Amino acid sequence: MRNPFPDIGAVERALAAQDYVAERALAVSVYLALELEQPLFLEGEAGVGKTEIAKVLAAALGRPLLRLQCYEGLDRNSALYEWNFPRQMMRIRLLEAAGRAGEEGVEDDLFGPTYLIRRPLLEAIDPPGPAPVLLIDEVDRCDEEFEAFLLELLADFQVTIPEIGTIRAREKPPVVLTSNRTREVHDALKRRCLYYWIDYPSFEKEYEIVRRKVPGLAPALAEQVCRFVQELRQQPLFKAPGVAETIVWARALQALGETSLRPEVIEQTIGCLVKYRDDVEWMRRQAAAGGGR
Repeated sequence: MRNPFPDIGAVERALAAQDYVAERALAVSVYLALELEQPLFLEGEAGVGKTEIAKVLAAALGRPLLRLQCYEGLDRNSALYEWNFPRQMMRIRLLEAAGRAGEEGVEDDLFGPTYLIRRPLLEAIDPPGPAPVLLIDEVDRCDEEFEAFLLELLADFQVTIPEIGTIRAREKPPVVLTSNRTREVHDALKRRCLYYWIDYPSFEKEYEIVRRKVPGLAPALAEQVCRFVQELRQQPLFKAPGVAETIVWARALQALGETSLRPEVIEQTIGCLVKYRDDVEWMRRQAAAGGGR
């Protein structure tokens, strides 16, 4: 699709209008991905805002968002298309009952668009309207075979369905791929994309995010929350909390009517921040030893 943003500043303003706090370098990457019509590959720890980029970009462009959630065992049929076999069988039985099963053109009809179940990748290539924003989420969780298929798809933006023919994209959709780096994604796929690493935010950025995402939260409490989380990320946890956990925790404290961090409230709401038993126990031992607030 044609880049609707005249410059990088317009991208920054569009993201800010969707309450996404982005540094200049990320706005540059988004702008170039649209300008060069290349996929944007975002890598970083879970919960730092990778998936959110695709969501706010779709909203900023006024385009629908198509999300393909990757997982181990995902195959091309589940991501691209499948035939509606139950509906095909029902049609065959109706034709047999009417004595029309052998008529010319029946097979072509059974393997036509009417019986095609369109999955996210086919919808992105051949949408009914303007090209959507395609989010391929957590690509590091899929198998290498599917990764190779993605490489081919992102190169040509076309797919061949044997019973129908080759379908080509009328316009390339904006594509965002994300990875939590549970494994290394093949270099060939990365070369098709513009790459950007999203790190944990600075205190100032995280504070701004919390103020935007949790309106009405007392500034002093927002500052305490962000400082606590920033310090927690420096500790030997199995999984440090991401920005998503910071936001959830801030909302939880607001829902409880808290105005400041107290040790007992931290302990009671600890499940908002850490999601592993060992981390919970570590934090409780720290609090008991006087290391908590």
